[in-house]
Amino acid sequence: MDSPRRRANFSAPIRSHTEVALTEPAILLLEDGRAFKGERLGAAGPAFGEVVFNTSMTGYQEILTDPSYSGQLVTMTYPLIGNYGVNTEDEESVGPKVAGFIVREASRIPSSWRASGDLRGYLLEHGIAGISGIDTRALTRHIRAQGAMRGVIAPASMHANDLRERVLSQPIMEGLDLACGASTDRRYVVEPDGQERFHVLACDFGVKAHSPRLLAERGCRVTVIPANTSAAAIRAEAPDGLFISNGPGDPAAVKEAGEAIRLLSEADVPVFGICLGHQLIGRAFGATTYKLPFGHHGGNHPVERIGHGTVEITAQNHGFAVRGGEGQTVPGAPDLRVTHVNLYDRTVEGLEHTKRPVFSVQYHPEAAPGPHDSRYLFDQFIALMEARRG
Repeated sequence: MDSPRRRANFSAPIRSHTEVALTEPAILLLEDGRAFKGERLGAAGPAFGEVVFNTSMTGYQEILTDPSYSGQLVTMTYPLIGNYGVNTEDEESVGPKVAGFIVREASRIPSSWRASGDLRGYLLEHGIAGISGIDTRALTRHIRAQGAMRGVIAPASMHANDLRERVLSQPIMEGLDLACGASTDRRYVVEPDGQERFHVLACDFGVKAHSPRLLAERGCRVTVIPANTSAAAIRAEAPDGLFISNGPGDPAAVKEAGEAIRLLSEADVPVFGICLGHQLIGRAFGATTYKLPFGHHGGNHPVERIGHGTVEITAQNHGFAVRGGEGQTVPGAPDLRVTHVNLYDRTVEGLEHTKRPVFSVQYHPEAAPGPHDSRYLFDQFIALMEARRG
């Protein structure tokens, strides 16, 4: 059966942007008091969240529907967003998961044969607050200098002092478990394309639809399970492989998956994690994680694949990272080694276990949106399952 996240309801026409006055004033207010005035885009708000920026030039619908953005107000650095509209095929979950959306200019007329609606109406239909007409370059430079911070998108008529008090009362991202809330509440199956070769359990901490689909294309029947599924239940199913998904929030606050990762890897079951899954794998074997100043969000991050003489251009979306040591070592996790490193800031981007069939990457190899340089990692997962089967 299809993922419940893929069942977007487009039976009713998406409302046109003309239903909302284009000049209705709105404000983006940050926790340090800096304010940006613009125009309402979508729902009115107020909408609270951590303000981050994404450098992707396309793929705004996949970004909007990525569960890893739960609790965040996402700023697009590319100046024109919405030019090709929205459709039923590009969603990574059912409807937007961002807390709010921030753009320089929202296209008034979408132009694409695939479009089934426009961005403004899509946000309005799903109750997502947005703001357009602000200087996103200035906002991005401010976040780069000061770090990601809490903020609010609201009607400009709301009192700034009251809004700021409410912003400061919002929880900070450190210590916040958002992943379990982003998980499916019931298991579902993504059937393989063609003959079934392997059965993979996918722990859903906010999985994007493309990841199970890429495994299905490689002959896997993928059973997506809720994040709170016990390690004993996972082991009892005796899967051929375990996939640990991406997701939002602080990995240190997520208690699920660690025991399952250890138990299955002890039985030589291959384990593959991405993004939050990468951080959870690191923590399962003794590594620590920490908050990045403003995170990595975009489709143009260069990552070195250590020992291969190659650089991958990657899609990224995370605010936390695994703490690395000298060379390829990982403090607290002697059985892990670093396999990939970010060429912007030298943060850890990939790990593998030296004794067990376990590996992970910090970025998004399913690349929706983004470059496809890293899809070989799904083939690597398949190869580990083939080797185990002998």
